[in-house]
Amino acid sequence: MIVLLRYGAYPVILMACLTGNLVLFHMGTGELLATFLPVTLGTVLIMALEATLPYRSDWRPSRVEVVQDSTFLALVHVILPKALAAASVFVMFDVLNGRGWIIASWWPHDWPVPVQAVLMVLIVDSLRYWLHRISHEWEPLWRFHAVHHAPQRLYTLNVGRFHPIDKGLQFVLDALPFLALGVREDVLSLYFVWYAVNGFFQHSNADVRLGWLNYAVSGPELHRWHHAVQKEESNHNYGNHLIVWDVVFGSRYLPADRSVGTLGLVNRQYPRGFLNQMAAPFTPGLDKRTV
Repeated sequence: MIVLLRYGAYPVILMACLTGNLVLFHMGTGELLATFLPVTLGTVLIMALEATLPYRSDWRPSRVEVVQDSTFLALVHVILPKALAAASVFVMFDVLNGRGWIIASWWPHDWPVPVQAVLMVLIVDSLRYWLHRISHEWEPLWRFHAVHHAPQRLYTLNVGRFHPIDKGLQFVLDALPFLALGVREDVLSLYFVWYAVNGFFQHSNADVRLGWLNYAVSGPELHRWHHAVQKEESNHNYGNHLIVWDVVFGSRYLPADRSVGTLGLVNRQYPRGFLNQMAAPFTPGLDKRTV
């Protein structure tokens, strides 16, 4: 039973959430319910896995961490992208229509919804891989991305711990182009379900195994190494959804002979609270202080 859970939980939960989204849209429930019901149920199941089959017992979060990460999740991971999307659509409507640009014809709107969503995943990962890699290798961007690497243990809810500037840059690559292209809401919704559920799995403390999928998907076994405190280990596995670009460019990292060690930043006293982490990137070198 444990083996079935370890190897079956990820594909079963992910596929169930994606299928649920398609079914709900077919039933005419609307974008909001079709998107957030599968994501919510998937998240609950992942958290249940964390409780019953934890990867590390000492990674269970404190109440303070849950409150902090829930704040990040709500404000930066949910509300901020929605606000940026609303503002972007308003501006693009004026600009594109005012200039007579019809770029919506560039997207294959008549393709099946799942195929369009897969195309989105492929395009986004080819862009986000390089943003993510540069965010690790270029100090000005790293200072903002360091907020995401501040947690010293991984669990489901800290998937949303991003600085708004870092999240805004991601939005430019993984949502804005598709809003400009007029991609339908059912396609965007299916993409979001994949993005959200896979993201929750990536950061989860559930002891799931992906097997051969670790050469295709950026899952939890790979992503834990990306959060290692040692730069030689964490500067790998940049893929947002997929790991294929890491395979191509030699940045995939999954040692078979050991488990990931200490997580987080060199500065073990890096600020923890929401407001403190909003200000932290503006102090150069803060993440590297050793005293």
